[in-house]
Amino acid sequence: MTKVKEAYYNLKGDKAIWFIILLLGLFSILAVYSATGLAAFKTRGGDTEYYLFKQIIFVGAGFGLTYLCSRLHYMKYSNLAPLMLVIAVPLLIYTWAFGDPINDANRWITIPFSNATFQTSDFAKLVLIVFVARSLAIKQEFIKDFNSAFLPIIIPVAIVCGLIAPNDLSTAGLLFLTCLLMMFIGRVSLQYVGMLIIVGVILFSFLIVLANFFPDAFRLETWTNRINEWLYDADGGFHIEQSKIAIASGEYFGVGPGNSLQRNYLPNPFSDSIYAIICEEYGLLGGVFVIFLYLWLLLRCMRIVTRSPRTFGSILAIGLCLNIVIQAFANIAVSVNLVPATGLTLPLVSMGGTSILFTCITFGIILSVSKFVENPSMHQIELEEIAEDESDH
Repeated sequence: MTKVKEAYYNLKGDKAIWFIILLLGLFSILAVYSATGLAAFKTRGGDTEYYLFKQIIFVGAGFGLTYLCSRLHYMKYSNLAPLMLVIAVPLLIYTWAFGDPINDANRWITIPFSNATFQTSDFAKLVLIVFVARSLAIKQEFIKDFNSAFLPIIIPVAIVCGLIAPNDLSTAGLLFLTCLLMMFIGRVSLQYVGMLIIVGVILFSFLIVLANFFPDAFRLETWTNRINEWLYDADGGFHIEQSKIAIASGEYFGVGPGNSLQRNYLPNPFSDSIYAIICEEYGLLGGVFVIFLYLWLLLRCMRIVTRSPRTFGSILAIGLCLNIVIQAFANIAVSVNLVPATGLTLPLVSMGGTSILFTCITFGIILSVSKFVENPSMHQIELEEIAEDESDH
């Protein structure tokens, strides 16, 4: 017990956020193990431990990345952002043109010399958020100048979101909304924020037009079916019906871990529909607790914003946090039929290697910012070391 306490106190950054990460990871392992029963029967001959150990490995590796990223000074992410953006855009183009089609969407590419797949949009959205935070921080003094300040932010946002949208409209919309909120927080004039909204509407309209001419390259039929199902089907379609049954079956305290019945009927119970499985097995109490964890994360990040000594750190932390929290509530909203089906996962809870790893990297960067909020003197020392390293090169 003494060693556990010592390790806890040696962790840098906001201890509450570390605790939130630990609890979400625990929920992930328990929920995925339960939700993959049918998938294990169909693909692994009933070997449910395969998915359990796979999830434990990804969560463990994710925690390791969180720790490593939290140790790195957050200003280094600012320096890397332009280069990473240059890498992200060609990756998105390659994925769109030559990606592996899974569930009728080219979102993944196969990593060379392995059977592992990599979802490039997870990398791109992280890079874009860091880049937007960097741009807003650098241009704070002349952020109201359209040509020299605002336009260099609009173009990357439009390009990245536009490349993600054809095969993953919900992720593109979430990223676009996050960037809008970051601009609002970063004191961008409301007229420019309105202009970006107009750019987004034009871009989406252009994608719809292209989809009519090139249906194989876009998912217009999927978008239309999901929206029509949400608007005109009172029950929400098969997916939502099964989700509602799962949530209702859980009542207040749930049917118990591993006792879900709806995992045999829900599409993708281990990813898109995992919140319904949590509600079924852990009841209303478990479902509310998961919501509380994401709200707690938001409150802790708002605390970082108010106490951060640098503009970049505050905008970066809240931007990354908003991306996680909005995605979480979008996933939850689908389960209760508040929004059309999106395909978004529950961050750090749903099964998915790329999603877990990049979510953990995101947490690590947030913790890096919080570390220097807790210890301002260490922040100044490391800034001087970064400046010395850059002058040497």
